[in-house]
Amino acid sequence: MIKLFYVFILLQFVQLSAQGTINKTCEDSADPTKTIVAGGSVAEIIYFLNLDSYLVAADVTSIYPKQVTELPSIGYVRNLSIEGLLSMHPTLVIGEDDMGPPNVLSQLEVVNVDVRIIPEERTIAGIVDKIDCVAKVLGAESFAKRQINKKLKSQISSLSKFKKINSNSGKKGMLILSMRGTSPVVAGAETSGDGFIALTGIENIYSSVDGWKPVTIESIIQQNPDYIFIPQRDVHQNSDIVSLKKNILLQKTSAIKNDNIITDDAMAMLGFSPRTILSALNAAKKISNQK
Repeated sequence: MIKLFYVFILLQFVQLSAQGTINKTCEDSADPTKTIVAGGSVAEIIYFLNLDSYLVAADVTSIYPKQVTELPSIGYVRNLSIEGLLSMHPTLVIGEDDMGPPNVLSQLEVVNVDVRIIPEERTIAGIVDKIDCVAKVLGAESFAKRQINKKLKSQISSLSKFKKINSNSGKKGMLILSMRGTSPVVAGAETSGDGFIALTGIENIYSSVDGWKPVTIESIIQQNPDYIFIPQRDVHQNSDIVSLKKNILLQKTSAIKNDNIITDDAMAMLGFSPRTILSALNAAKKISNQK
């Protein structure tokens, strides 16, 4: 038993050491012509930069735009396999900050595959920085600046304006990731859902909770949100919204009374990609009651 314990500790140490060696810089990649992407937001940015011709494979969270789903799949962003990755003969593997596991990424570097983890900050500036970082790695920094000015600059300006208006409104909201019986899973602090709510300028009623957590209906009634955000996935369609509106207890909340349920594509809301800016802008406009 003691021996197994020491083996476990050793494995943990090796994994932590491996994580520390992964390249998190935004310097140019020597050869991005055979790129594997792991993470929906990074895939979206690559298409935003018109560099999808570099892609040879993508993970299952890369679903936008639709063309990316036609690429060979290398599995889930957090559970990649060395065999699947190497079978695509990549020159670069680029992904979100939760790409892993660490030991697989370190094995890629051992065989001289360039591995890049793109840093993420869940703010407007963080989205722009993420685009800039991907662009630098892929050698398209100048084009990225033009794309940002052309497609995002106006949206960013408007979002900043509505965010400021809403931050002085005293309004509060919550984001429900999924309905789990009588305990919805909500966005607490340090989640993409909390970051999205912050983009709109209002307070997250569960900012004192860490991570994604199930909460009781009674808790929601007590907190009484003015707005409820629901990321939508194809498999969910409108089922979560119907469940919310039919709940007799939740009908007591300001959000349900005033039909203040805000929905959008889950990756658009939570991916912190170029689309997240427009998604947050649409939500912020609704909250401010301005078109």
